[in-house]
Amino acid sequence: QANLVESGGGLVQAGASLRLSCSGGSGYIYAMGWFRQAPGKEREFVAAIRTSGGETYYGPSAMGRFTISRDSAKSTLYLQMNRLTPEDTAVYICAADTYKHDILTVSTAYDQWGQGTQVTVSS
Repeated sequence: QANLVESGGGLVQAGASLRLSCSGGSGYIYAMGWFRQAPGKEREFVAAIRTSGGETYYGPSAMGRFTISRDSAKSTLYLQMNRLTPEDTAVYICAADTYKHDILTVSTAYDQWGQGTQVTVSS
């Protein structure tokens, strides 16, 4: 069920930054996450954040370069991506967990999904 909407993707050069946004969702959301999927590759966990307490989690590709945050007043999730490389090229997908899963690094923890926004990084 896609009731989340992502925005902010685009075409950038290597080394640039982008900030993705995600809004929407229904019900009480315990956590939100970002995944990405490149052509021919499996969906990859990027980052997640718990809505209560703000605890964050990052995948290896995001560590040290990406920052996940959430504005609860606007019900909007963000992903600030810095020092982008061509390997970051993918569709970035926002997801929400309304069942309060302990582990947030797998796609099965999420029951609401967006359609994704394309990020393309040129060399």
